[in-house]
Amino acid sequence: MAKPALGRGLGALLGTPSSPTPPPASAAPKSASLAAEPTAAGTERVERVALSRLRPCPLQPRKDFPGDALQELADSIREQGIVQPLIVRRRGDAFELIAGERRWRAAQLAGLTEVPVLVREADDTAALELALIENLQRENLNPVEEAQGYQQLIDQFHLRQEDVAARVGKSRVAVANTLRLLRLPEEVLGHLRQGRLSVGHAKVLLALPTPEEQRLAGDRVLRDGLNVRQTEELVARLQQSDAAATPRTARTRAGASDVHLAALETRLRERLGTKVRLRYHQGKGALEIRFFDDRDFERILQLLGVSPD
Repeated sequence: MAKPALGRGLGALLGTPSSPTPPPASAAPKSASLAAEPTAAGTERVERVALSRLRPCPLQPRKDFPGDALQELADSIREQGIVQPLIVRRRGDAFELIAGERRWRAAQLAGLTEVPVLVREADDTAALELALIENLQRENLNPVEEAQGYQQLIDQFHLRQEDVAARVGKSRVAVANTLRLLRLPEEVLGHLRQGRLSVGHAKVLLALPTPEEQRLAGDRVLRDGLNVRQTEELVARLQQSDAAATPRTARTRAGASDVHLAALETRLRERLGTKVRLRYHQGKGALEIRFFDDRDFERILQLLGVSPD
C-alpha cells in the first residue's frame, strides 16, 4: 500500500506540480537520492553551487547521521551523481541548507566540489517546516528528533499542536503522543535515539511517575530483553508496589530528610537496578530491596555476593 502524503507535501511547498515526472531509467538506486521534481515554470530553477558556499541550517531537526549509511550514499553519489537537488536559501554570499544535509555530507565524502541546488525564499518557520516534512516523508528522523522538531515549531514560532499537526499532515493526537516522549529522562531518550528501545517501550515507561523510575525500568527492559507486552507487565507491578508503599513512604520520608541518606538510597538503586527504600532513625532502621520474580531475585543476590544455594 502506498504511503499517504504528509500535509501539503513537498510538491506544494516547493511550488511543483502534484504529479511528478517519472524519473529516468538511469536514476540512482534506492540508497541514492530520488529524482528531482520539475519546478513550476518561471518560479525556480536548479543551479550548481560550490560545496564551500553551503552550510547546514541550525533549524535542521535531524541530528544523527550514521557513518555507514552516509558512506553508502557517498558511494552511490560517486557512481550516479546527485539526482535530486538540495533545497537552500540565500544567506549573504552563502547558502543555508533547508533540505538535503545528508546529501551534502555524502557529497563531501564522495569528493564532489559542487552540487545542484534549488534556491527557495523561506523564513525560519517555512525552513523548519520544509525540513521536517522532507525528513518525515523519507522516514529519516528518529522518534526523538521528530518530537524535538515539533517542540521547536511550538516554542520558536508559537504554534499550537493543532497547527503543527496540520503543517506536517498528522493528527493532533499523533503529534501530542510524540511530544510526550520528551518527558522521559535523557538516558532513556538516548536508548530511543539509538533504536535500543522502541516507541512502544517508551510510551509504556511514561506511565511511571518519576524520571528515576523510568530510567531504572528502561535499564531493566534492555538488560532482560523485554518486549512491549512484558514491559507493560513490569510497569504494572511497579505501580502496584508504589500504591502499596505510599502511606509508609510518607511517614518514612518525614523522619529521613537527611540529604546524605537520600543520596545513599539513590546509589543503592543504581547499583542494584531496582527499587530500594532506606529507613533510618537514630541509628536504627531497615533496608528494603524490591524484586519482582525469581530471576530478578537471583540477579540481586548475585550482585550482593550471596549464593541462592
